[in-house]
Amino acid sequence: MKYTISLKSNRDFQRLYRRGRSVACPNLVVYATRNRLGRNRLGLTVSTKVGHAVVRNKVRRRIREAYRIHEGQFRQGYDLVVVARVRAASSAYRYLERDLLRAAEQLKLLTPPEKPEGTA
Repeated sequence: MKYTISLKSNRDFQRLYRRGRSVACPNLVVYATRNRLGRNRLGLTVSTKVGHAVVRNKVRRRIREAYRIHEGQFRQGYDLVVVARVRAASSAYRYLERDLLRAAEQLKLLTPPEKPEGTA
């Protein structure tokens, strides 16, 4: 991930859970709040309820990849925590990607698309 740092501190996760805005989707919940770093920080949480280690890591990799592909569309200067729900384990990648983008859009984390020159 080019513009993003991993969020690892328990204190940062707790701060996001308490003060961050959140959006729930069928496969995941996204918490977000501004930071003063000018860069995004991404944290992932996948509970043991989702499955054993192989399944949890697969879900983590899919969410991280969906974020990485669309990283350029996200506004900079936010802390994000993505919490995978149980049904994320059996969902296809495209549904995880769709839910991540939908949640980001509702949280107003996506930059508006640029208009081509010459259009009003």
